[in-house]
Amino acid sequence: MEIFIDYILQFGNLNKQQIDLIISKAKELELHKDEYYWEAGKTVKQVGFLADGVIRVFYYNNKGEEITRYFIDENHLILSGNTIDEVFTPSEYLSAITNCKLIVFSNQDWKEISETIIGWDNILQKIIAKYHREKMTRRSELVSQDATARYLDFMEKFPTLINRVPLAYIASYLGITQSSLSRIRKNIR
Repeated sequence: MEIFIDYILQFGNLNKQQIDLIISKAKELELHKDEYYWEAGKTVKQVGFLADGVIRVFYYNNKGEEITRYFIDENHLILSGNTIDEVFTPSEYLSAITNCKLIVFSNQDWKEISETIIGWDNILQKIIAKYHREKMTRRSELVSQDATARYLDFMEKFPTLINRVPLAYIASYLGITQSSLSRIRKNIR
């Protein structure tokens, strides 16, 4: 729980009473490898914070192939939809690549925190803005680079994921085949 509070405090200040409210609403959730945090087409009923592990965000294309959009690692908030009031039904899957530990809040508890803590929405906006910047940077570089540069960039930006994520998922994220990724890895050693 402390890891979540420390994370939130990077984006704003909270007093002890506010922290106690957050702690009282939080629950711990363990996901085992290959379990879903959420599935396409099923309503999302909670907000989560990944305290430990790696989650893959993916979808199926029109040929039925799994396409990895990105990876979520430790110290990331997993929000659903644009506002807590809307019912969010994702078009993607979030699946644990490793065993994961999350801190979760029901949508109702999250809404109560938002309505009770003055400045909570401002903290969330800072977090969301940070995520959008990171995502845009990652995506724009993927489009403009060749496969080798994309892999080298992935290794530089996500050094902790290289040995934790199966090569098939990394290849999918980079938009290349697994055999191409194997050749690239062989050539850069």
